[in-house]
Amino acid sequence: VQLVESGGGLVQPGGSLRLSCTASGRISSINAMGWYRQAPGKERELIASRTNGGSTKYADALKGRFTISRDNAKGTVYLQMNNLQPEDTAVYYCSAVVITSIEGSLEVWGQGTLVSVSA
Repeated sequence: VQLVESGGGLVQPGGSLRLSCTASGRISSINAMGWYRQAPGKERELIASRTNGGSTKYADALKGRFTISRDNAKGTVYLQMNNLQPEDTAVYYCSAVVITSIEGSLEVWGQGTLVSVSA
């Protein structure tokens, strides 16, 4: 089982980025998918998560600027980030709770994608 992220990069303050994360492998189903980030010298923090039923949770400080969405058929989760600021600079990680026929329930992490916000 693998999560592959894309969409990170360098953006100017006030700009937008859209991250994508797709799950692959011998997956029977995917429960929650979410996004986390880790800034230099800080702990990893939850940005948002979304269940396969559509229930969504956001970090209070990021609600309104960041939007999570999912395409269940594609096993993909997205993170739309607007009005990015330098303090949003971090490595962004995708996470998913998947069900496999062999291991049962697994929590899987992507490799991370760097988002840098700078003028």
